[in-house]
Amino acid sequence: MNTLSDNIRGALIMVAAMCAYTFNDAFMKALSDEIPLFQAIFFRGLAAVVFLAALCRMMGHLRFRLPARDWGLLVMRTMGEVGGTFFFLTALFHMPIANVSAILQALPLSVSLAAAVFLREPLGWRRMTAIAIGFVGVLLIIQPGGADFSSYSLYAVASVACVTLRDVAVRRLSYTVPSTFVAFVAAVGVTLMGAIGSLFIDWVSFTPRTVLQLTGATSFLIIGYICSVVAMRVGEIAFVAPFRYSSLLVALVLGVAIFDEWPNALALTGAALVVATGLFTLYRETRLKRIPRMIPDRIR
Repeated sequence: MNTLSDNIRGALIMVAAMCAYTFNDAFMKALSDEIPLFQAIFFRGLAAVVFLAALCRMMGHLRFRLPARDWGLLVMRTMGEVGGTFFFLTALFHMPIANVSAILQALPLSVSLAAAVFLREPLGWRRMTAIAIGFVGVLLIIQPGGADFSSYSLYAVASVACVTLRDVAVRRLSYTVPSTFVAFVAAVGVTLMGAIGSLFIDWVSFTPRTVLQLTGATSFLIIGYICSVVAMRVGEIAFVAPFRYSSLLVALVLGVAIFDEWPNALALTGAALVVATGLFTLYRETRLKRIPRMIPDRIR
């Protein structure tokens, strides 16, 4: 009974995390009309770095003396995070928030496929079929050659590829490396990317509105991080993980309410396929006891 209670609490906290992350996305999308991408990434990243550094110090997780192998994996993971952030936010700035979110839901499928190809993890015909169907769903969302096709949807696909690299790298990371420290290193990498990119753009002065939007994005990013950490510690990962898909529902609501966006029927069908096959993949991972190590997954 206590386990069920813990799982329900973990699921609710995971939903809260996904709501917070998606609100962060909405604030960042709103900023697209106000300040350049790299400037937004840099200032939001500064706050994230300070928060994560303080959290690591408080928990005793600032462990810089790691084996060279773990540092190599950390660098690889951070590169994936940096690329994922750039491509995701570029797509988000130019596409409906629900479409971008739906494409990103293909991540469990791409990670399972990459783990089979590069890490030689077994991949049965059931999950292989689910992955194939899920990628058909992604094509329905993108609609290449259709009237609603946007070249920025390819940025969203590139984001999935980068985040797949990130998650495959973390599968080989030693369990002694704290998840908070992993997130801190990623936050530093993303902030440096914003700083370097900012050198080649014209900065825009902040207005009270942009300050509020950036504060909102940063606050929800931090709330999402805290909730995702707590969710993974409260409930069983196999039970809690599928509730990550609640972010798509939130993105649909925010898209309509704030940006007056609604995906067409093909995109909604594709999103349903991606979610269904992703849930099936997580179910099979659970049955085979191959649920990967989960580290709070969004600096972007």
